[in-house]
Amino acid sequence: MPAETPSPISSRDDSIFDKRNLDDIYKEIQNVYLADSRPWVVGYSGGKDSTATLQLIWYAIAKLSSKERKKQIFVISSDTLVETPVIVDYINTTLRKINEQAKKQKLPFLAEKVVPIFSETFWVNLIGRGYPAPQTGFRWCTERMKIKPADRFIKDKVSKFGEIITVLGIRKGESMTRDQVMNLYEIKGSVLSRHSRFPNAFVYTPVTDFSTNDIWTYLLQNPSPWGSDNRSLVALYKNAQSGECPLVVDDTTPSCGNTRFGCWVCTVVEHDKSMEALIDSGEEWMEPLLEIRDYLSSTQEPGIKKEVREFKRRMGFISIKNMYLKDRVKFENKEGEDLFSRGPYKLDICKNILSMVLKAQLKVRKNGPEPDVNLILPEEIHEIRRIWLTERGDWEDSIPQIYRENTGSDLKWDVDDTGLFGSKEGIILSETCQQHGVPQTLVQKLLEAERQTTGMNKRSSIFQRISQILAEEWRNEEEVKREVVEELSAKNLISKKVKEQVVKEGINVNNTLDGNYS
Repeated sequence: MPAETPSPISSRDDSIFDKRNLDDIYKEIQNVYLADSRPWVVGYSGGKDSTATLQLIWYAIAKLSSKERKKQIFVISSDTLVETPVIVDYINTTLRKINEQAKKQKLPFLAEKVVPIFSETFWVNLIGRGYPAPQTGFRWCTERMKIKPADRFIKDKVSKFGEIITVLGIRKGESMTRDQVMNLYEIKGSVLSRHSRFPNAFVYTPVTDFSTNDIWTYLLQNPSPWGSDNRSLVALYKNAQSGECPLVVDDTTPSCGNTRFGCWVCTVVEHDKSMEALIDSGEEWMEPLLEIRDYLSSTQEPGIKKEVREFKRRMGFISIKNMYLKDRVKFENKEGEDLFSRGPYKLDICKNILSMVLKAQLKVRKNGPEPDVNLILPEEIHEIRRIWLTERGDWEDSIPQIYRENTGSDLKWDVDDTGLFGSKEGIILSETCQQHGVPQTLVQKLLEAERQTTGMNKRSSIFQRISQILAEEWRNEEEVKREVVEELSAKNLISKKVKEQVVKEGINVNNTLDGNYS
């Protein structure tokens, strides 16, 4: 059985314990648990709020009789596969202890991790498909790496049990947006709220009215019932912001990059203070991770963005900034700003990033506490290779060579026997396309479409696929930029500064348009 619960916490200003004691809070948890047969799914990130939430539930359920403890409580922790290695080890150890103690104490807890599918991981999207490093306006990582894995788990339990209750360690007062969402889905007269997306799932937040001080006071005055040391959690927060990434159930959750419990690759924040603090506190082996994170962040700078990203979007179209202007609005470009809303990273940049990650992985294995740690999994590398071969025209099949050069070893590479083109064919195609003035990538895409639609069932879609490919933008960047500048100039919607910038880049604009600049 768990250790005996210490006496109620003494009251303090603005404290939940001025109004309620622990027995009252435990009683509420017990009442919600016993009210129906809906199983619970508790989100656990390893941070202070989720730890306090799980610990409150554990102590409350442990006070019930064995006959009453029949309803299953699933504890899930979301692993994005790019979590800070220190935290991954902490989470793995804690989940193991939870399962061991739950079995020993005969409590209905079952802990497990949820992870993104390999086609949606951070590195597969960034290195494979060329997605740019996440930023505030394009935070593509949260949906794929946090929301979807948790959603899949919830959907599975809903399909099995009909309805479930998700238990989250979120508190009011953390952000205005979060408070608005919590208030929007409240159920009057109930401690439960509706789930933001699943009609058969409900949300329970036991620490909603706790302050930060309440959380820490509870954890430090009440020992971990599964055998962890709550004071070690304090050490993890030392010299860094005391925030965490909760189980993400919607896109209102703010970036976790400044916290101990965020992704080490996070570029949504300007500086990763938590990783810097870990390094300053003696974890120098993490320096290669910070170097990669800072490099990814640098690719968001306007001057660098033009060098590392395609001018076309992934689907083949172009997006011009300020293209839709009111009649009397001038197109004013800031110094060095790009005319295009850029697309994915260029393939050469993706190759460079993969090399950086593989080199960093060797250094972290050598100098860090875990000799077998993976910064990128073999399954991700295989998926990246597939994407490069079939979607990005990498006929050279660069992945095995990059892996060999940076690790000194090999993986078991799949062999495609369906007529995949190679480096020799790539050389011939390049020469032929140059001779006839045809974009090489266009022909590569058409050939790949032909290869992928062999067989009667697939063949019916070949004409649609050809039409889609031909509809993409196949002019080069210089041609597009010149035509855009000329079009805006003709409408008197461009400044002289833009013309000077374009000319500086080596693009000639018709002299007849000189009079159209303001």
